[in-house]
Amino acid sequence: MISRRTGLTATAAALLAGAAGPAAAAPSGGGAGAAARPARASDPAGRHRLGADAEAVVATGATAVVAEVQGPHGSRTASAGTADLTDPGAEVPHGAAYRIGSDTKTFTATVALQLIGEGRLALDDTVERWLPGLVRGNGNDGTRITVSHLLGQTSGLNDYLAASPDAARAFTPEGYHRSRFRSQTAREQLAAALAGPPQWLPDPVDSPGSRRRWGYSNTNYTLMGLVIEEVTGHPWAQEIHDRIIGPLGLRHTSSPGTSPYVPGPTARAYTRFPGEDGLTDTTLTYGGGADGCLISTAHDHGRFLRALMSGRLLRPAQLAAMKETVAADGWIDVPGVRYGLGIAWRPVAGSRGGIWFHGGTHLGVVSESGVTPDGARAATSGTFTLRMGGAGQDAQDRAARRLVDRALTGRW
Repeated sequence: MISRRTGLTATAAALLAGAAGPAAAAPSGGGAGAAARPARASDPAGRHRLGADAEAVVATGATAVVAEVQGPHGSRTASAGTADLTDPGAEVPHGAAYRIGSDTKTFTATVALQLIGEGRLALDDTVERWLPGLVRGNGNDGTRITVSHLLGQTSGLNDYLAASPDAARAFTPEGYHRSRFRSQTAREQLAAALAGPPQWLPDPVDSPGSRRRWGYSNTNYTLMGLVIEEVTGHPWAQEIHDRIIGPLGLRHTSSPGTSPYVPGPTARAYTRFPGEDGLTDTTLTYGGGADGCLISTAHDHGRFLRALMSGRLLRPAQLAAMKETVAADGWIDVPGVRYGLGIAWRPVAGSRGGIWFHGGTHLGVVSESGVTPDGARAATSGTFTLRMGGAGQDAQDRAARRLVDRALTGRW
């Protein structure tokens, strides 16, 4: 749900997005990884490369990480760190559940593209057609925004997180504890985004030859969820369950609604707020909506990505449309990143044709993943620490991406 870049403005109103767990939040404080445990891997010695790469993530100061790599010949898992800073001996379960944040967008986009494949929706349908009068005021214009703009992050709409008037107060331990059970509806989120003029208005006709500006905005997927509900007559979460979660047997993937809890087994999630030295336990947090609320595991997430890229979920024309990309410069600290429809591509040394990914950040959790273009191999990880800005988070992100890249390109 939160932007892949974890600075203050990109994570505004982050109290509405976070990892959750079964117990009440503990007091802030403690150092990340001060009592980390070594990685545990699926082989007896725990020495395979995935385990070493999980340890490398914890070595940056993260409290805990869980990871899995899946391929045609099976899977391997690893975890490192401690599941609870108040109990340094608490092992991180290999099957730990976590909020996958904006990786939810790939699920939402898949449902939208399925509806397009069925002829019930079209990429050039406008928001105004399905939600008349909803996107208006302050220069915002739903007649100029199409489904393609929403899915591809090219609408110009403000990100409701960054537009929240409570952002400054939210980014403190006190603000988190005050707001951790507070939820917002999709229309309340949209109202925040529409309170000011858009970043830009897209071209009236979304033609393949037009120059398309790109800018990440969670509001696009909040709106996409509302469009899905209008098209189907069902909640967007029901459509994700009936079309993806159920058919693929993703038994540990769910939409929690307004619940701030994540079902066990899991690990506690920690956040370092701007200006703070210690970590705050941010395990309890409302999860958001179609832009970023899903809870999953490394195993379930990998199964989804492999099914998607192998063509099990989308017809060829819609999968091809998902892979039509535009430059997403500055989104993450990797050159050459391009964004498609709910999924992104980046070059990786040693890979054939780069990898597809998205990534997600919630309060206290960072999801990093990738899948080969043919779906043959997927690598997924969840790190239970978010440090808002700074070198520590940058190092953690690089280590997690390295884990994914090595898992997708190496031998194991």
